[in-house]
Amino acid sequence: MVLSTSLHSLCIIPHTSQSKIPSIFNLLKSPLAKPHLKINPIFKPSSLSLFTQPSKLRPKTQNFRTPTIRSLFTGIVEEMGEIKQLGMAGHGGFDLKIHAKTVIEDVHLGDSIAVNGTCLTVTDFDTHLGEFTVGLAPETLRKTSLSELEPGSLVNLERAIPPTGRMGGHFVQGHVDGTAEIVGKQVEGDSLWIKVKTDKNLLKYVVPKGFIAIDGTSLTVVDVFEEELCFNFMLVAYTRQKVVIPLKEIGQKVNLEVDILGKYVERLLSSGFVDSIKGSRFPETHNKN
Repeated sequence: MVLSTSLHSLCIIPHTSQSKIPSIFNLLKSPLAKPHLKINPIFKPSSLSLFTQPSKLRPKTQNFRTPTIRSLFTGIVEEMGEIKQLGMAGHGGFDLKIHAKTVIEDVHLGDSIAVNGTCLTVTDFDTHLGEFTVGLAPETLRKTSLSELEPGSLVNLERAIPPTGRMGGHFVQGHVDGTAEIVGKQVEGDSLWIKVKTDKNLLKYVVPKGFIAIDGTSLTVVDVFEEELCFNFMLVAYTRQKVVIPLKEIGQKVNLEVDILGKYVERLLSSGFVDSIKGSRFPETHNKN
C-alpha cells in the first residue's frame, strides 16, 4: 500500500462547516459559571429535548452497586446506540438517554459505559424498551463533543471490560483529553482516510503508529503534521461499518483520549525521576587482599 499519495491529498482541506452547538451549552464555557436553568423562548428549539416529565424507566433491579475494576475499556466498539433524549433533568444536572441492544443485556445501576469514548455511569435503564440513561457533568460537556449530539444521533458504545476480559485494543480509560475537528476525508479502495486537527497540547502525545482512542475507537495514528496541528488515521471497511466516525462531516468534532503511557512518561521526566536515578550511587565494594 502506497501511503504517500493519500497523505499528500489529505493536506488539501475541504470547506469546513461550523458545528452547531445548542445554545444552552454557552452556559458551560466557564467552570465558574452558575447556569440558570431557563430556556429563552425566543430561541428556536435546540437539539436538547428537556425532560418535562419524571422518568418512567423501571430498572429490573434496585440493587445499586458501585463498580470496582470496571472502568477500563479496550476501544473495541460493541455497537452503535441511538440518542433518544438529551437535556436537563429534574435533579438539575444533564441526562442522556440512549437506545441500545447489546450493552443493555447485563446492565446494572452504577455500571460504566463508554459513550463516544466518554466513561459515563448508568443511572437508570429499561431492558424492555432497550434504553438506559447516563448523567453528564458540566465539565464533561465542556471537554467532549457530546454537546453536539441530538435525538437520532448515533454514538459508539462499549461496556467496561471485566478483569477476565480480552484486551482487543489498548488501555482506554474513557477520560477524554479533548476534541479534534475533522478537516479531511478521502476514500481509498474500501478504506477511509480521515485527517483531524487538534490543540498542540494534545498533539504532543500523538506519535506515528501509536495508539489513540477516537470517539472511543482504538485506532492507529498514521502520520502527524506538526505545522498543521493535524494527524491522520485510516478506517478499514469493517471498522467503517461499526463506528460513527465515518458518519461525521468535515467540521464536526471527535473525542480524543491519548495513550496514557505517554502522559506517565512525561510526568516522570518532569518530576526529576531520571535525574534522581542518575544521581544515585551504589555502595562501592572493596576487595580485601
